[in-house]
Formats: sequence, structure tokens, C-alpha cells
Amino acid sequence: MPLGAHLRELRNRVVVVAVAVTVLSVVGWVFYDEVFAVLGRPLAVAAAEAGREDDVTLNIGSVVGVFDLKVRVSVFTGVLLASPVWLWQLWAFITPGLTRREKRYATAFVTASVPLFLGGVALAYTALPRAVTFLVELTPEGIVNLVDTSMYLGFVMRILLAFGIAFLLPVVLVALNVIGVLQARSMLRAWRWVVVVSFAFAAVATPSPEVTAMFFLAVPMTLLFFVAIGISALNDRRRARRDREEGYGGLADEEVSPL
Repeated sequence: MPLGAHLRELRNRVVVVAVAVTVLSVVGWVFYDEVFAVLGRPLAVAAAEAGREDDVTLNIGSVVGVFDLKVRVSVFTGVLLASPVWLWQLWAFITPGLTRREKRYATAFVTASVPLFLGGVALAYTALPRAVTFLVELTPEGIVNLVDTSMYLGFVMRILLAFGIAFLLPVVLVALNVIGVLQARSMLRAWRWVVVVSFAFAAVATPSPEVTAMFFLAVPMTLLFFVAIGISALNDRRRARRDREEGYGGLADEEVSPL
């Protein structure tokens, strides 16, 4: 496919994603209060665990900041709700040259990607109170900690999206294996680096002195990586067997050919 056609296809898919996110952001706007309460809960839990309910509170510094905050939370909700759409568009864009047989993997890709993405978001959300508790406990006694709402929600939304996207890594690896770009043995050779990066990422994303929080996030990421290796190995074996069968078939045709 020419470069121009690729760019037009990318533009069309970006437009589809943008429309889906915009429409579903309206849902986030309507249910803003409920979403805000869910995002603010980790701070409330952390303050209660630290015994600082009266000293730690969210704060908005300007009138305009209220509107900006509502827009950001609404768009964040739209991105989460539109995950099936943009995951499908991603798959369709990176695999335009697949055969009809290989395109059947598209449904499996989206079916696996959406739960993994939302599962990563949910897992990060359950670990957030531990991380926020550690940060809240740094507040000196007698000091009221007026947490900037915009910065706090930005921190929470970045963590949630980061772990949701991180949990998509195994599906991306399997997708690259399906289109023949990456083999299972290549992934296996890099397993040490993947484990180190997974734990480093979890340590940075959960700034808590408790090791359990880091393991709580890093171990599932590592396990999913090895699951991707297993699925890719099965696919490599299936592809090699099909190539051998097609090779033998071609050889037999040549032997019986009068030419």
C-alpha cells in the first residue's frame, strides 16, 4: 500500500476514534459527579488510614479550574469507555495485509485487549490507596494539606491509563507474532529485561515503601508476558507446520508436472 494510502487510512481511523471518544465523553460529562467521587476515593481512603481526615482535602484554586477539571475527567471517561473502539482501530491499522484466515484473530485481539486494559486500570486503582497513603503520611503534624485537585486527578488518571496500556503489551506481542514480525524465541531471549523493566515500572508507579504494592502490579505484568510467549510459540509451531505442508504439496506438484 502506498504511503499516501497509509496516511489516509490512519486519518480515517483517528477520526473514528476521536468521534467515539467525544460521544462517550458526553457520558462522562453527565456522570461527572459519580466519576469524580470514584477518582477521589483513593485520597479519602489514604487520609482515613493515616488519621488525617481533617488535615488532607482536595482544593480547587480558581473558578475556571472547575470547568477544566470537568472537561478532563469527562475525556478520561470517554477514553475508558471507547477502549473497544480504539483497540479495534489499532488492530485494523497494524494488520491491513493479513490473509482472511489471519484476520479472524481480530475478534480475539479485541476480546482479549478490552478486559486486559480495564483489568490493568482496576488493578492500579486498587493499589492507589497504598501509594497515596505513603504520600499523605509525609505531611507534618499540624499542617493542613490542601491537595490541588487538578494535579491529584492528573496523577490518578495517568497511573490508571499507564497500567491499562501496560497490560496491553502481551496482546501487542502476540499481534506482532501473528503478522510475522516477532518470534517467540526472540521474546524469550529478552525475558530478563522485561522482568526488570516491569518491576522498575511498578516501583515508580507505586511510590510506597511497602514491597507488596510493587509486587501486586509487577507480577501480573510479568506473567502476562510469559503467557504471550506461550501463545506465540504455539502460533510459530502452527505456522512452521503449515509451511512444511505447503512445501511438500508444492514439491509433489512439481514432480507430477510434465514441464
